[in-house]
Amino acid sequence: MGILNVTPDSFSGDGLLAEGGRSPIEQAAAFIAAGADILDVGGESTRPGAGSVSEAEELARVLPVIREIHKEHPKAYISIDTYRAGVAEAALDAGARMVNDVWALRADPHMAGLVADRDVPVVLMHNRLTPGSAEVRERLGGRYVGVPYKNLMEDVRAELLESVRIARAAGVSERRIILDPGLGFGKTTAQSLELLNRLDELKDLGYPLLIGPSRKSFIGYTLDLSADERVEGTAAAVVIGIVRGANIVRIHDVPEIVRAVRMADAILGSAG
Repeated sequence: MGILNVTPDSFSGDGLLAEGGRSPIEQAAAFIAAGADILDVGGESTRPGAGSVSEAEELARVLPVIREIHKEHPKAYISIDTYRAGVAEAALDAGARMVNDVWALRADPHMAGLVADRDVPVVLMHNRLTPGSAEVRERLGGRYVGVPYKNLMEDVRAELLESVRIARAAGVSERRIILDPGLGFGKTTAQSLELLNRLDELKDLGYPLLIGPSRKSFIGYTLDLSADERVEGTAAAVVIGIVRGANIVRIHDVPEIVRAVRMADAILGSAG
């Protein structure tokens, strides 16, 4: 899943509305050529400390991009990264085929019903973002500190299952549900590392798993590297995630990580 941040302020420095950056359509074409299976289009930054944007602004950012990608690449599988049902509905009408909700249907009471009515895949991401739980350093960026968990894995499991319950109660098919443990979202560096290493403990929930370690602060703080220096750390996190059972990886550096993924798949699929 290649990340298309149609924002000026992405934590990773890849916001496609930033001055001098590659256009979203050019980035989408490059991702497709490099082997991305899914294009995830988002119009609001989720970096620690980022402010929210209005629904109108989010729509103005993502809809022209989705329409143009769908026009230029009609077979492209587009995901809309949003927690707003109104944005998701418009994006699906414009050519998106999947919803990636960082609040796992809990931010907008209409989202679950929309996903059920449209019968599209939905990513339910675990999220414990709270005001005041982030710190920001100039070079390394934002991270979350002091986020309380009674038991990390059990809490994540229970809260993911609650979002599954919300989805199923609204009529979302089980075959449409994908779970994301939310690396970095309301987790400290240590918690994100542990969650990735114990990802296999979520496989018995019975749903495909998506992970998004790409350029995250837990990599930067572990290696003492800025966001633009984290491709190797991202590759390591992706490979460990695949070994632990991840089915989809959400990434910025598509050419490099596609090669790492294909190599990991070849090794895991070898006879022996």
